[in-house]
Parts: sequence; C-alpha cells; structure tokens
Amino acid sequence: MPTPARERGGVSGRRGDRPSKRKDIHERALGLLAVRQRSRKELERRLVQAGFEPEAVATELGRLEDVGLIDDAAFAAAVVESRMGARGESRRAVGIKLQQAGVDRDVAMDALDRAPDSEQDRADRLAETRVARVSGLDPATGFARVSGFLMRRGYAPAVARHAARRALGLEGIDA
Repeated sequence: MPTPARERGGVSGRRGDRPSKRKDIHERALGLLAVRQRSRKELERRLVQAGFEPEAVATELGRLEDVGLIDDAAFAAAVVESRMGARGESRRAVGIKLQQAGVDRDVAMDALDRAPDSEQDRADRLAETRVARVSGLDPATGFARVSGFLMRRGYAPAVARHAARRALGLEGIDA
C-alpha cells in the first residue's frame, strides 16, 4: 500500500524517483524567485547549498532560463534601477553588488552604463536629502557628516566632497 507521501507526489525515499526530485528543485527555485528576482549564480548557490545535485540544478536553471524566469540582464537592470535610483548608491557600490550576485561582468557593465544620471548628479541629490539632518551643526561637522555618508555609499572622495559642499552652500570653501 502506498504511503500518503507517494500519493501526493512527494519524495518517496527511492533514488530512482527523478520526477519528484526535479519537482523539489523546481519548487525550491520558484520559491526563491517568489521572494525576489535573483541571478542565475545566486539561485545555483542556494540550490546546491540546499543539497541538490549540481547537475540537476544546472538542468533546472536551464529550464527556468528558457522560459524567462531567470534573466541576468533583467536582474542587473533592476538592481541598477533600485540601488542607483531609489537608494542613490554609487556606480562602484552597485557594480560590487552585481559581482557578488554572480552577474557576468559584461552584463553588469551594460546595465551600469544605462543608468540615467551621472555619478555627480546622484551624489548631489543624495547630499541634498542629508542637509536637513546636519542643519544645526557647525559647517565643518556638517560637511564631514554629509561627505562621509556619500563615501560610505561608494562615491569617490572628490565626488562626495563636491556634492557635500554644493548641498551645504560651501562651494567656495576647500575642505
């Protein structure tokens, strides 16, 4: 008599049950994609860490790529839009994020090149959002906090200092 797990199509414990094993990989991959968009490499890492065989993972990722559920170019574009647009992060910081996600260098560079604003424009906008927080401080301290914030977001020191000076109205002062 079959057990309830076999009747439901679950894992039966037999090594020969490829369909249910594939289903498990498929379900896990879809579950990960339901949380947020991911790169192929991120999915591969997570599925292998979950104990699935690398060959089975590669096969499943190929299927998901074929139907458009995995698309590193779309993933990179979404990360660039989110991180550079809404969060105001620098090109360098977003590039590192894409590299960590396993996105191919050429795909990442293409997505970064499509960013709508210049690095200085993004830094200027981000600095403007921080000015209210330092308005009661002396100019040197305010400058240090705004420029430090920008540098922590990945902006080059010269870009960060220029944006902080402009936002604080200290353009004629060298710091």
